Amino acid sequence: MLKKVDKKGNRLARHARVRRKLSGTSSKPRLCVFRSGKHIYAQIIDDVVGNTLVSATTLDKSLGIESTGNAEAAKAVGEAIAKRALEKGIEEVVFDRGGYVYHGRVKALADGARENGLKF
Repeated sequence: MLKKVDKKGNRLARHARVRRKLSGTSSKPRLCVFRSGKHIYAQIIDDVVGNTLVSATTLDKSLGIESTGNAEAAKAVGEAIAKRALEKGIEEVVFDRGGYVYHGRVKALADGARENGLKF
């Protein structure tokens, strides 16, 4: 008999475990990543107030991304969120990988953000 693996439930459990230890403040907000099959989304969140300060996604037409489900697109989103954060005066963040493995598109997004001046 085969067991079904609840991939989404397992990811949410990992995310909840990470979020118990990790929180964004106004001085050091949280860079949260969500990855779907086709797109990747990034938000910088102040958890004390509960506000999203900056966001970027592969759905943004201004980025001019042709293929959205790859590491190059994720790197472009990382670069965009870093530039937008620096415009708002945010230099340091706490990285929240959202329960995903730090590999592939999530790593590319983080590298793109770091290369453009965001510290975490």
